[in-house]
Amino acid sequence: MYTDEDRHKKELERFFYKSHWSYVGLEAEIPNPGDFKRTVVGERSVIMTRAADGQIHVVENVCAHRGMQFCRERHGNKKEFVCPYHQWSYSLKGDLQGVPFRRGVRQDGKVNGGMPTDFDPKDHGLTALKVATRGGVVFASFDHNVESLEDFMGPTILKYFDRLFNGRKLVVLGYNRQRIPGNWKLMQENIKDPYHPGLLHTWFVTFGLWRADNKSELRMDAHHRHAAMISTRGSAGQATGAAAQVTQVSSFKESMQLHDASFLDIVPEGWWQMGEQMPTAVMMTLFPSVIFQQQVNSVSTRHIQPDGHGAFDFVWTHFGFEDDTPEMTERRLRQSNLFGPAGFVSADDGEVIEFSQQAFETKPEHRMLVELGGRDVGETDHMVTETLIRGMYAYWRKVMEA
Repeated sequence: MYTDEDRHKKELERFFYKSHWSYVGLEAEIPNPGDFKRTVVGERSVIMTRAADGQIHVVENVCAHRGMQFCRERHGNKKEFVCPYHQWSYSLKGDLQGVPFRRGVRQDGKVNGGMPTDFDPKDHGLTALKVATRGGVVFASFDHNVESLEDFMGPTILKYFDRLFNGRKLVVLGYNRQRIPGNWKLMQENIKDPYHPGLLHTWFVTFGLWRADNKSELRMDAHHRHAAMISTRGSAGQATGAAAQVTQVSSFKESMQLHDASFLDIVPEGWWQMGEQMPTAVMMTLFPSVIFQQQVNSVSTRHIQPDGHGAFDFVWTHFGFEDDTPEMTERRLRQSNLFGPAGFVSADDGEVIEFSQQAFETKPEHRMLVELGGRDVGETDHMVTETLIRGMYAYWRKVMEA
């Protein structure tokens, strides 16, 4: 599952290029006509654009002429795209609008070259993806027969998506980028593993942000491919009574102190409320490509970008909301230091994924065990389970073996 190149190519075809939606970005990243962002769906380079009429398009970054990836900038603003190889030009919607020497070159009373008389630019535009937006988030699919985005998420996950992306205008605060030498599925597994944060992450268990004594629940869509891990922050420091066992793990550091206490300057926000609940953390995984994260006041997207069977690029987009106060923006930026490649928390995840992949490469016949909490798949009201991982791989097997 982690080391076979042919299986990896089959995964790309079945999960990224057919029947699935992939995250490509936020509308706030391309606010103005002419704005664009280069990103990927699976391993294919694509460009998210905002055309002159304000509509959002996603096109493949492959010239229809000779197949060159013509866009090299990550972000920018253009009136058109021009391939540097032979100067074919395209509108921001991907329509072919100019071909040099299309009608040949007149020389000594005759016309040399030129495209055939039946050449029609309408037949040679860029490959356009199907696009769906919701709450300021943009998804795309190479499969124009894919189900609606809402059906793809399912009502359970959609509820948590709409909690975070509730119609307020988003503001991009910054990016982190890293390359992790591990199979792309390991990151989906990592965020579907609710109990490792209280064991692996010293920060989380010591300061009570995510550990086994927190009130929590795990939710999935009907296919068990997407998931939400919901947690409410417990007490920082030493737990007492029945919860005392959570501070007996080696990652708990009772003596750990912060030089800057403002990292734990947590202010509850109204949009956290869900019925009688006030979750301080919701981690959503949309299979196959993205994680939507709320960890107290820090909110971000994490885009999984496969690159071969043994590596993936991981792009974090930290954001806030247009109606945030300056103090809340500063708080979100400060708390975002928990995450990213050098984050107080996330650096641990990248390292253990790398170590796992190293072992798989030397022993591809190894079998992993994911039986914590039983062998079945179902939603729970606790974290001490691997049910979400079992659910994802039941779905993976169903699609891969169809």
